[in-house]
Amino acid sequence: MPNSKRSKKYSVVSLFAGCGGLDLGFVGNFTSLNKHYSKRYFELAWANEIDKDFSRTYRQYFKHDIVVDDIKNILYGGSSLQFNPLPESADVVLGGFPCQDFSHAGKRRGFGNSNGRGLLYKSMIEVIKRTRPAVFVAENVKGLLTMNKGEAIKIILKDFEELGYHVSMKLYLAAEHGVPQMRERVIIVGTDKKRLPKFEHKIPTLDKNKWVTLKEAIGDLEDIPEGGVANHYWSKAKLFPGTQGNNLVSANKPGPTMRAEHHGNIEFHWNGKRRLSAREAARIQTFPDDFIFYPSTSSAYKQIGNAVPPVLAWHVAKSIEEFLDKHLKKEESESISTTTHLSLAQLEVNTI
Repeated sequence: MPNSKRSKKYSVVSLFAGCGGLDLGFVGNFTSLNKHYSKRYFELAWANEIDKDFSRTYRQYFKHDIVVDDIKNILYGGSSLQFNPLPESADVVLGGFPCQDFSHAGKRRGFGNSNGRGLLYKSMIEVIKRTRPAVFVAENVKGLLTMNKGEAIKIILKDFEELGYHVSMKLYLAAEHGVPQMRERVIIVGTDKKRLPKFEHKIPTLDKNKWVTLKEAIGDLEDIPEGGVANHYWSKAKLFPGTQGNNLVSANKPGPTMRAEHHGNIEFHWNGKRRLSAREAARIQTFPDDFIFYPSTSSAYKQIGNAVPPVLAWHVAKSIEEFLDKHLKKEESESISTTTHLSLAQLEVNTI
């Protein structure tokens, strides 16, 4: 039911929220690279992130509380938090579960990682069990598809399906969706079999000749002095030819993937005079300029590289919103959430 004004929104529980790239896409109402992305009808009900710096950035931008703790502590005890517990229900669960163990750039230990990070997707499964959302959205790196010779993704999809959800998956290239970056990410969408059909990934893509270049995205920042705008500071690490991140970006192409763990070796500006600034990296990730990262440049780089590009997330959110509006029945929507559910009876048609 597009072009609608509604008094209620779909409630969202956000796991592994980071600084909020995925959440921003679902909330909408932001401007990136001189284009405005309209509000979406999702509302943040509860969010969790273990990193204090990431959480500070999230809280400052969204003006919304975020629970700073290990999700395993929250779910299974051991947490000292007594307030803001996980909601009993939600319309949507989001989770960019930690991906370092699945990345091509990492050690690819995955499920065998002794510290358990490779199994954190199971915490997302537990949250889905407890909140029974109509839809869940999980995000991860391309490397997940080939880890353990393709067995890891089979196990993960099977575990999600056993919850009673249709599961669909697609590998997205961010450049095809207005992001000036050759970033590839896996998006998994699950829909409750009792209420919804299987979600189909039908998000429109841009022709290659319409991809946003770095010159278009960050060209205006080239000659602005360091500190001239928020987060416009850059790593002073020297050039080490032949190693990751020690090359110049191309002005007339989308940028390379902004990495979370570059250890100061973020790519050099095409002018060869300096490395990309944190603000330039944020632009390449499509964060709006009023999205400020705290408390340091090194932390900002990590937060930016760890995030889902908000513009890509916005397109995914728009598609899911339209899917829910079309398929979720009135009586079902009223039973999903006790607080911020969508009541179709309260909709009134109005052009946005």
